[in-house]
Amino acid sequence: MARRRSFFGLAVGILVIFVAVPVLLIFVNALWVDGGLNVVDLVNVLSEPDTYKALLNSLLLASGVTVTGTFVGTFFAWLVTRTDLPCKGSMKLLFLVPFMLPSFIGALAWKMLLSPRAGYINRFFMDELGFDSPIFNIYSYLGIIAVETMYLFPFVFIQVSGALERMDPTLEESARISGADLFTITRKITIPLVLPSILSGSLLIMLYSMAHFGTVAVLGSEAGIYNIPTLIYERIHQSGGSFAAIRTGTVLSTVLVITAALIIWLQHQVLARGRYQIIAGKSFRPAELKLRGLRIPLLCFCIAYIGLTIVLPTVTIFMVGGLNTYGLPFTLENMTLNNYRHILFEWDLTRDAIWNSISLGLAAALITMFAGVIISYVIVKMKVRGKGLLEFLGMLPFSVPGSVIALGVILAWSGRFGVNIYNTLWIILVAYIARYMAFSLKANSAALEQVHDSLVEAARASGATLWQALRDIVIPLVRPGMVAAFFLIFLPALRELTVSVLLYGPTSRTIGVAIYTLNEDGETVYSAAMAGIALIIIVTAEVVVKRFFKVSQ
Repeated sequence: MARRRSFFGLAVGILVIFVAVPVLLIFVNALWVDGGLNVVDLVNVLSEPDTYKALLNSLLLASGVTVTGTFVGTFFAWLVTRTDLPCKGSMKLLFLVPFMLPSFIGALAWKMLLSPRAGYINRFFMDELGFDSPIFNIYSYLGIIAVETMYLFPFVFIQVSGALERMDPTLEESARISGADLFTITRKITIPLVLPSILSGSLLIMLYSMAHFGTVAVLGSEAGIYNIPTLIYERIHQSGGSFAAIRTGTVLSTVLVITAALIIWLQHQVLARGRYQIIAGKSFRPAELKLRGLRIPLLCFCIAYIGLTIVLPTVTIFMVGGLNTYGLPFTLENMTLNNYRHILFEWDLTRDAIWNSISLGLAAALITMFAGVIISYVIVKMKVRGKGLLEFLGMLPFSVPGSVIALGVILAWSGRFGVNIYNTLWIILVAYIARYMAFSLKANSAALEQVHDSLVEAARASGATLWQALRDIVIPLVRPGMVAAFFLIFLPALRELTVSVLLYGPTSRTIGVAIYTLNEDGETVYSAAMAGIALIIIVTAEVVVKRFFKVSQ
């Protein structure tokens, strides 16, 4: 019993230190000043025109991205699951590629292509075709919505394609036999059946879009468009991290937390009220709609979409990164590899950023992986009171925006409790551990569910302690889940920006921060070259992960 209590206490301690205290301090700092409740300052911050505008922009951008992302994701999901589109398997994989690519790097590429005066596409139309004005201004609400849609629509695509693949097509076939046309079947049968999946995915898009920093920061600053996360960054950055600015940031963070809580509540309501049972007990193969003459045109449309949203921005990043000077034409005499060599081997700032991201990703993945095993074991296997609270605390950081986690970590680890790690790599590591704890809990909990209790009971009956049973029985059996948790944390940490941009110091830049700050300083060519190197690292890591899992299976 004593060992079980110590095990439970360790799990509680981990989550309290890394999660509960930082999040709690957000609300304490926003509402209390000098030991008393201070509603006046709270009202003043929330009633400022900038706050109102940032909240309005957040809602406008998130709503726009949600609508467009839901439409795009649902359409492509239907296309690759319920029609006879050629190369469906390849198309499905390619539509998932945006999950691998950081959206702020995509925003940087589209800035180079469609900025009003310097963008290569706009310049081509104005210089070569005689247009009087740019064909499209990427520094706009529509531009931000378009770019975010490119990288967030897979949330809906994954959920809807999964629902369509599992759905019993009997109702659709019955309607077709009764003479209903394709539009009527889709509108009255198919969409209502998968509506819970569509709504769940769309709410995830809204949650992520509300918390997005990179895309709005890259494309919105030129036009004065900012949302809550970018406003928090500007207030803290401009004041040099003053206490007043951090307190303003915590007040703004409460707005994000409340909004995120409302979205998550709506998602739970949608999932709880899923009105249709779409999986029958018998085996079946979903009927495919014959596209006939539309097969090739729709395939060309899919290829064009992938080329426009994935290939073009990626090629642009590498091409601009190889220019002698930004703005020069893409000719051989203007191209060089010196920028990439300078970033990789000569410039301390970028070399340190690459090393920092890799080391932080590895450290956060290892620590969170083992901590997740301990916490998951308590949640799944131990019969103790309060384990529901543990699960809530573990999932909380994933449910709130990264800006909130960053501010909470600043408040907790900047000397308040005698430990000051502000402006160091350590504070970013602490934030990553808190941010990605949910990934570890999900992966390890799923693995532990498959381990029968009798194995641990047999070890304990043979004289093994709880720690020995965990080391010799449980960990070897849940190793696949631990490996999955490791990579689920390591890969997002490599491309992370929202948390790091509020926490970095002079020597603790990460890859994302380096790309963003170089772009802000006007070093467009070096920013693009750094982004190209980041894409190579991320894609290489993804390939290694897939090969590793194939070998391990």
